[in-house]
Amino acid sequence: LTSFNNREIQPDQRLSAPPQLPFSDCIPKTPSFAFPFSFFSFSLIFAFHCLFVPPSTVKQPPTIVKQSLKDYIVDPRDNIIIECEAKGTPVPTFQWRRNGKFFNVGKDPRVTMRSRSGTLEIRSSGKPEDYEGEYQCFASNDFGTAISNKILLRVSKSPLWPKEVLEPVVVREGESLVLPCNPPPGLPPPETFWMDSSIMPIIQDKRVSMGLKGDLFFSNVLARDANTDYSCNARFEFTHTIQQKNPFTLKVLTKEPYNDTFLNSTDLYGARNVPETQPTFLSPKGLSSSKIVLRGEQLLLECIAAGVPSPNIDWIKKGADLPSKKVKIENFGKTLRLLNVSEEDSGDYVCMASNKIGSIRHSIEVQVKAAPYWLDKPTNLVLAPDENGRLVCRARGNPKPTIQWLVNGEPIESSLPNPNRQVLGDTILFHSVQIGSSAVHQCNASNEHGYLLANAFVNILDMAPRMLGPKNQLIKVIENNRTFLDCPFFGSPFPLLRWFKNGLGSGLDGGQYKLYHNGTLEIKQARPEDQGTYTCVASNILGKMENQVRLEVKEPTRIVRAPEHVTQAKGTTVRFDCRVKHDPSLPATVTWLKDDKPLSFNWIGRFRKDDETLTIYNVNPEDAGTYTCTAKTEIDENSASARLTVTGRPDPPQDLELSDPSARSVRLTWVPGNENNSPVTHFLVQFEEDRWEPGKWQNLSIFDGNLNSVNLQLSPFVNYQFRVIAINAVGQSQPSLPSARYQTSGASPDVVPSGLKGWGSKKNNMEITWQNTERNGPNLRYMVSWRRKDTEEEWNNTTTTRTKHIIHNTDTYVPYEIKIKAINDFGHSPESNIVIGYSGEDKPSAAPTELRVSKINSTKVNVHWVPVDPSTVNGEFKEYKLYYWREASLIKGLKVNKTKLHKGFFTMAEQPSGILTELFPYSKYKMYMVVANREYEGPQSNTVEFYTKEGEPGAPKYFRIQRHTDVVHLKWDKPLEPNGVLIGYTLQYHTVNGTQAGERKVQSFPANVTEYIMNLPNRFTRFKFYLAARTQVGAGEVYAVESPHFTNEAYKEQEDIATQGWFIGLMCAIALLVLILLIVCFIKRSRGGKYAVRDKKDLPLDPVDHKDQDGSFDYHSDEDNKPLQGSQTSLDGNVKESDDSLVDYGEGGDGQFNEDGSFIGQYTVKKDKEETEGNESSEATSPVNAIYSLA
Repeated sequence: LTSFNNREIQPDQRLSAPPQLPFSDCIPKTPSFAFPFSFFSFSLIFAFHCLFVPPSTVKQPPTIVKQSLKDYIVDPRDNIIIECEAKGTPVPTFQWRRNGKFFNVGKDPRVTMRSRSGTLEIRSSGKPEDYEGEYQCFASNDFGTAISNKILLRVSKSPLWPKEVLEPVVVREGESLVLPCNPPPGLPPPETFWMDSSIMPIIQDKRVSMGLKGDLFFSNVLARDANTDYSCNARFEFTHTIQQKNPFTLKVLTKEPYNDTFLNSTDLYGARNVPETQPTFLSPKGLSSSKIVLRGEQLLLECIAAGVPSPNIDWIKKGADLPSKKVKIENFGKTLRLLNVSEEDSGDYVCMASNKIGSIRHSIEVQVKAAPYWLDKPTNLVLAPDENGRLVCRARGNPKPTIQWLVNGEPIESSLPNPNRQVLGDTILFHSVQIGSSAVHQCNASNEHGYLLANAFVNILDMAPRMLGPKNQLIKVIENNRTFLDCPFFGSPFPLLRWFKNGLGSGLDGGQYKLYHNGTLEIKQARPEDQGTYTCVASNILGKMENQVRLEVKEPTRIVRAPEHVTQAKGTTVRFDCRVKHDPSLPATVTWLKDDKPLSFNWIGRFRKDDETLTIYNVNPEDAGTYTCTAKTEIDENSASARLTVTGRPDPPQDLELSDPSARSVRLTWVPGNENNSPVTHFLVQFEEDRWEPGKWQNLSIFDGNLNSVNLQLSPFVNYQFRVIAINAVGQSQPSLPSARYQTSGASPDVVPSGLKGWGSKKNNMEITWQNTERNGPNLRYMVSWRRKDTEEEWNNTTTTRTKHIIHNTDTYVPYEIKIKAINDFGHSPESNIVIGYSGEDKPSAAPTELRVSKINSTKVNVHWVPVDPSTVNGEFKEYKLYYWREASLIKGLKVNKTKLHKGFFTMAEQPSGILTELFPYSKYKMYMVVANREYEGPQSNTVEFYTKEGEPGAPKYFRIQRHTDVVHLKWDKPLEPNGVLIGYTLQYHTVNGTQAGERKVQSFPANVTEYIMNLPNRFTRFKFYLAARTQVGAGEVYAVESPHFTNEAYKEQEDIATQGWFIGLMCAIALLVLILLIVCFIKRSRGGKYAVRDKKDLPLDPVDHKDQDGSFDYHSDEDNKPLQGSQTSLDGNVKESDDSLVDYGEGGDGQFNEDGSFIGQYTVKKDKEETEGNESSEATSPVNAIYSLA
């Protein structure tokens, strides 16, 4: 199976590697010769490999599988290991040649060969240099000999620097200089670098840098270069040693004495009186040079130039652009590094050195040569007797390599003749091969830059087919995936392989199926109908063999609800969803990763997971990252990822610095802290000063979040220190550490105190107040001046440190002129503008007179009065304030709210008037008026009484509908505010059918009617009703209701119950029982004698509840027969209603609402009267009275 993790393995991906053995790691897809076996791996883990172990009985020539490098450098302190591993059947034996001669391993006690291996181990005792040379390994068995590359063994060397005495180097300032390194010739060459005698590295830049050969170049020398010495160091990699050369000492001849002030000069050379010069090349010399580089290696070109100022280096390639993906410019532009050189990188490269004086060019011709590299590497060949085949060895290089063939390690020309073999240059042809002619052939491709050596065996075998894979394997694949069924087999001659499904039909090939040469069957898109048992059959002339594979097609594992990216604040809870759908027959496991590392869960941790979610409690910044949900079954998996971004308050700013000081400002600079994933929007700068409010931090300014250096505007004579708070969407950071203190100089107050005003808190004083101003210096105080307005009095003044001054013994409500200025030890501020203030007010001494009303209607009235003399107001006139209240309603018995209200009239007219609105109609009102100043009200005017006229009534108190089968029962009650004498009600109604309304009909009722029963034309008709009360003025506010829908089910249920036989029987039984009880009572009463009527009425009766339709209960007693209060009893005992029509609006308990809105006893008055009349006229109207009569 090669379908894994919803990814597919292309057959050519697995067949791309050429074979090294007859039973190789992978087989070519389309070999140019007959190949007697094929195989594929069934492993999911190694889906990109084709691993095969041939049967132990199959013979094969040797193949080298491991060997040391061609150029092999070893550490002299370690044992020398020269590797040579080979495989073959039978197991190969090994021999070595050293410098072209047989190397007898057994005669040297320091040399041993590992068991079943050709690897040599040379112990480190003695001189390892004695074993340097060229080694080659030979692995042989009965079928041939394979050979290794020629291994050049060399021992690493790290020689010392030659002893030398270095004289000081004398150079003029501005001249160029090259300090040679010349490291000792180590093996491998050492890495060089420059330091001083204090083991500090030499700082390199555009002016001073090291070349590719280790020399130190100065484009121009400055006087400061003499401040140190220069020593070249060589690091030897193998021995891990560093050799140091004796240091160079510089002596710089200067025209100007040197001191540190020149370091900050913008014109360094002009300041030093160093003449400017045009660039010249230090390396390479001249205007052109050439370079040879091998294909696949890296090209290093350098150009180092002298000049004053130091030149800039630029690189171009003639006729083409520099390959940006392969080129690196290093060493301050002086070195060009080109990686993985190919033939197209040859050409002319130009470096240009320039400064402000001039420029110069150097051209480097680059030639790309190539050691041999493979075009067609010979591969192992397995043939059956009488078959044909060929070995091909093609290589390319510059110059063109020569091809040499060897057989079993010896030149083919000197080998035994083979009539079935023909050598044609880079190809060997085999025809009609026979058993016993197996051998290993070597191809050597070489030129002046190197060589390639490849072993390829020709193995002649005669064998019936064999199956190499496991028997009857179960393969599970994912639906719609491209799937491969492998059938590894072996045979010689090469067997024919065919596939069958469920043992039926011809071989599978074409359409949905594709059969590869190596026997693999591809199913292009696995579907459920492709399930079944597949049989592969391999056959040749010597026999046949088969194997079976059972295929099951499963649903893919999918994440149907994937986690989504989340941004949350620190300390909150985060949830990631991961809902998985998978094949029911494949157990699935869900794992969570954070940044590709597994998450751990425990019951006390902050991370919790269930079947479909991952929950993180109290998230912190460390929880941020990418969370991956992976749903995995045994054959596939699916993943989804989401990022968690944790935001938090920003970290506090750091490193506060003050700069650019001036008298009233300073620049504050800081380093912003970590934003914690939420951008800083603002920085708040706070200050603390140690004179007036020490220790108290106050806000100074707020700045945009993209600033970290601001100019602060300051006040004089303040010893500041500052701190900064960063603000983002999450909140504020902790304050930064305070800055250093900054003292501003003092100055006289420059701002006039604000908020100056004068007002009286008592009738004989005036308080003058103002707001503090900035101190700007020590001993801040205020000079306040005042005098009466419109007089020529001298100014009175006083000096105080407070912000208030009180003037006593003033006249009532007198205007004053006031001014102020601030003073400190440095001077005073400008004087303020003059402000008018007033002394205190007193109660007005007069009242408005002749208060009267006119134009009275139902809700408003005009008010008139005679104004007071302004001098009696004793203060600033505010208003005429009218106090009024509703004394009573003209409707008898209606309670009213007598709360006193008021309304102000601001007028200075000689004949003032006003309109009082929002009055209740048909009510009695009283009112009076006072005059008011800012502090007090004066005496009351005369009290006026008036009556408002009738108005339109309010809406009925309630309006209810009770729907029955064929009728609608309407009930209502009189308005809470009748606004006059009610004369009746108007009811309008019309049918409702969806959005259409029928013809509107009108019905009127007298004032004492509060219910109406209307027949319905059919039970499904709906009506909308509009009810309004009427007075003599007209109809009032309308109360609209709509009849409810008729409920079919409820009616049907009632109808069904009423027609059931058991219900009818029950009702009959109850009626019979009542009749029997009445008879028993009648008989008992007859035997007991006669009683007076009053006594009969005093007998206790059964507590029969007479329940009205509205839910109220009427318990009749002797009191029910008494006449109502306010009614008259006629001679025959009937009760008459009062003649006063207002009795219907009395305040009795009858006809009132409960708190829940239900109406209790709405007909009590009326029904009591009716029942009283009935009871007085005839006591036999009830069953009990009937019994009394019979008795």
